[in-house]
Amino acid sequence: MTAASVAAGRVAVVCGVGAALPPHIVSNADLTARLETTDEWIRSRTGITQRHVAGADLSTTDLAVRAGAQALADSKPLPVEALVVATTTPDRCCPATAPAVATRLGVTGIPAYDLAAGCTGFLYALATAAGLIAADTVRTVLVIGADRLAALPDPEDRTTVPLFGDGAGAVVLRRGRGDEAGALGPVVLGSDGTGAGLIQAFGPGALHMDGGEVFRHAVNRMSTASRQAVTAAGWELGDVDRLVPHQANSRITAFVSRRLGVPDDRQLSNIAETGNTGAASIPLLLARSAADGRLKPGHRTLLTAFGAGLTWGATTLTWPGLCRTHSLTERSRT
Repeated sequence: MTAASVAAGRVAVVCGVGAALPPHIVSNADLTARLETTDEWIRSRTGITQRHVAGADLSTTDLAVRAGAQALADSKPLPVEALVVATTTPDRCCPATAPAVATRLGVTGIPAYDLAAGCTGFLYALATAAGLIAADTVRTVLVIGADRLAALPDPEDRTTVPLFGDGAGAVVLRRGRGDEAGALGPVVLGSDGTGAGLIQAFGPGALHMDGGEVFRHAVNRMSTASRQAVTAAGWELGDVDRLVPHQANSRITAFVSRRLGVPDDRQLSNIAETGNTGAASIPLLLARSAADGRLKPGHRTLLTAFGAGLTWGATTLTWPGLCRTHSLTERSRT
């Protein structure tokens, strides 16, 4: 984002939010019935009590469409002029997911593309969407994070199966001014390919993760990126009203929160109900928290994530008052 784009009123402003989760819930009790694990073991190490899992009849595209439709309804009457879908689990290698999502949303003809950056994908997508707006290429962008991660672990691996769920979340960005509520601050992004082997998925049932090293990198990278984003926004860490971290593991987010000095009551979480939903994690949490009142207009909000790649990022915004033209229920209907 350049000074010229800010002065010209070409800053990306959040003006709509949406979410979708599969209706089928897999509880810890369901997992303990078939895996050598316990509810206490799962909850104490991850903070997760259940996760939503898509059946064969519910694709990544389906979830993205449902979340995107909610976000568009929330931002009416703005027309969407571009679409970015962040996903690690597209329905197929080619073609991309986004054009099909755009067509099903009734916006055929706009630029639409996928972006893969692991669990940091939503922040990478926000940055690219903000760039389109700053360059005056488009005035509005629909950004969707959608993933079906539940199928990636070996179904017999008791350490990784409990971690992952499926879902989608979305926001609409419009052109606006930097002093408006909802305006995105500078987005801090990073990557380190030397850690590519720490989180790898070669297809369904073939996920490998080095939990200890992932934990260490996630805490360090998210903490550093968060500090950089807060500084770039002209804030102090004490100014942060709500921390919205990627929901990978409650222990990771607790360590990040302590590193940043953000009190527990300012940290938002829904990992107990959703597990790790990848690129959908942050927008799902935003939608849920805005709906239940934990995230209110005026809250100075810090977003941060870490994922495979390795990738990481952070950004800031003051949460806006949204249209709320529909009930922001997360659960998708079959």
